[in-house]
Amino acid sequence: MNRVVRSHIIDITGIILIAILVYLISFSSGLGLSFDIPPSLLNLNVIFISILIEALPFVLIGVLIAGFIQIFITEDHIKRWIPKNRTAAVVMSCVAGALFPACECGIVPIIRRLMSKGVPVYAAIGFMLTGPLINPIVIASTYMAFGNDFEMAGLRMGLGFLIAIIVAFSVSIFFKSGQLKNNLHLPHSSEYNRSFLDRIWSMLTHSIDEFFDMAKYLIIGALLASIVQVYMPAKTFLQNADNPVVSLLIMMGFAYVLSLCSEADAFIGASFSSIFPKSSVLGFLIFGPMIDFKNTIMMLSVFRMKFVLGVLALTASVVFFTLVLVQNFI
Repeated sequence: MNRVVRSHIIDITGIILIAILVYLISFSSGLGLSFDIPPSLLNLNVIFISILIEALPFVLIGVLIAGFIQIFITEDHIKRWIPKNRTAAVVMSCVAGALFPACECGIVPIIRRLMSKGVPVYAAIGFMLTGPLINPIVIASTYMAFGNDFEMAGLRMGLGFLIAIIVAFSVSIFFKSGQLKNNLHLPHSSEYNRSFLDRIWSMLTHSIDEFFDMAKYLIIGALLASIVQVYMPAKTFLQNADNPVVSLLIMMGFAYVLSLCSEADAFIGASFSSIFPKSSVLGFLIFGPMIDFKNTIMMLSVFRMKFVLGVLALTASVVFFTLVLVQNFI
């Protein structure tokens, strides 16, 4: 049996078993099961399902775009579009991300395909950081969440763009190319000469492969994020809300653990605005879309661990110190 087919059978079996377990937990009372399920486990189940429901549509969009890049975008296209100058490449990648309606759930397969086609690692990271954070849908939802006030949406967009550029430049200094775990198969030049329908079929095939590569890590990330949310002592953290530095770290930690999709996180962030200072709420709104728990798990499946931890540390540090510096001016 083909190795890829066997791998997909294992993945599908695992997903079905997880779905059965979730179903039994969710409807145990209606099914007349005799065992009692602890309330914390039921809460964990609800959070786990909500994260998956929120994330899966964007993962599907992401893998379809990744499949399109795989089949329709050649290395020559990339060479023409990406400036050779590092500064111009970083700025262009951040601008492209800002115009691209992606979520952090679906951005990983896209940047993996872009890097396999020759996009520099620092440009890919710039695109990854701004795509879920500054795209038009996120800005509109932020504007509405904060009472149709453009201040928070503008600060999120401006500071987020600045932070993304700084992180991307830092990545270009500290990391070179070749950060992907495995070299992906690139289409032979003859594949680009096939009929349009054949290429569409190949795109869908590659998208399915990409989905099974990503879905299992999304499930693991969503489960771990749910566990932390249920059993994390939130009341202890809220006691430090008056300290601007500590509260900023708390809100960044919340954003990382909650693993919310960026299209919806502004409404959660707005609910904290009466408890935490503005800089801390911005930390929640900026750091979470750039990198969160489930996103980290998905990145670890694609990139080398040292690189993922480095990007996580760089992003967290730049977000923190930028907001500490500007907190007296906003």
